[in-house]
Amino acid sequence: MKFSVMLKPESRILFPFLLLLFLTMTAIAQPPRKKNAPPPGAEPPPVSLEEAGKLEAVILTDLGLIRFEFYPDKAPKHVQNFIKNARAGFYDGSAFFRVIERGIVQGGDPLLKDPKTPRARWGSGALSQLPDEFSDVKHVRGTISTARIPGRANSGGSQFFICASGQQQLDGQYSAFGQVTEGIEVVDQISMVPADADQKTVNPVKIVSIKIEPKREEPFKDATVDEMRKEILLRTSLGDITLALDPALAPDHCRNFLKLVQTGWFDHTAFHRIIKGFVVQGGLGTTRAGEKPHYADKWVRTLKGEFTQTRKHIRGVLSMARTDDPNSASTSFFIVLAPAENLDGKYTIFGKVVDGFEVLDRLEAVQRRPDMQTPVERIELIEAVIKP
Repeated sequence: MKFSVMLKPESRILFPFLLLLFLTMTAIAQPPRKKNAPPPGAEPPPVSLEEAGKLEAVILTDLGLIRFEFYPDKAPKHVQNFIKNARAGFYDGSAFFRVIERGIVQGGDPLLKDPKTPRARWGSGALSQLPDEFSDVKHVRGTISTARIPGRANSGGSQFFICASGQQQLDGQYSAFGQVTEGIEVVDQISMVPADADQKTVNPVKIVSIKIEPKREEPFKDATVDEMRKEILLRTSLGDITLALDPALAPDHCRNFLKLVQTGWFDHTAFHRIIKGFVVQGGLGTTRAGEKPHYADKWVRTLKGEFTQTRKHIRGVLSMARTDDPNSASTSFFIVLAPAENLDGKYTIFGKVVDGFEVLDRLEAVQRRPDMQTPVERIELIEAVIKP
């Protein structure tokens, strides 16, 4: 899913200036490091880099939840510092206090834990602690990076910012150490809260907690054929349909389908195409209610066709949609409503309906738009679950 930042003409002119001001404000009230202070990064790492690569951060805010994964190979000291702080509860009760609409949100200053901290001091805490770790990581939408004092080397610390849109002008100048995997829409919401002329929020967005959890691994990645012999329950707005997968026939497609079901990727998508006497089609992420991104989007990939001449596209067969490219199937699937010999050997069959044929009848009977394919009313796939 693509996102764009819509700025008024005058905003485009002011945006670079505002961003510079945004990042420069961090320098306020920053005393130089004491002569005998330990050098940045001197403290032993609280977590190994190997372990850090298997972890993710979960930020709970007043406006929702954000998850992100770490780049320990790109900014090891910044990753270790963030994990150490999060595990110690350092960020809990602080806030996102500076924002640029659809641009950047900044948090991590422990001074924001105290509601009596003067606004002039917001953004002045927990800096000059870490060495710069600039890398080739681009500041794209969702990048997590460390705030620093512009023009001062090794001035980063525990404050961080999240990019709500691409900020290529920051590449190579700030230590990027992670990437949002879930909740980018929450970042958008935070970026749009009211702020003053210094981009400080009128009311800071509270960081309730930041927890460190094991990174969610791709499900069914190494599953055997026997482990993938599953039945899937599709709960739709017109009733329930039960599917039986055939992993011996199409193991990669079954593995892909099970992965998307297990992660809830299909939930609240829609059956977007219904052709009477032909097929019912669903499984597009663009039909998800609210068009929200999903953390499993990173595991969506195209699949090589697994075609067979031994199975036919008859009523109830479950098959994968694709483009003209035979190896372009991804997430969209269809259920056949009547024999379709023109699809045999050209589309990947990976299962069949074993219960809920009456729901297929209801789907086939829905009113459609003049194009004769799109339902007039939304037919939702409320939930897809793997049956025990």
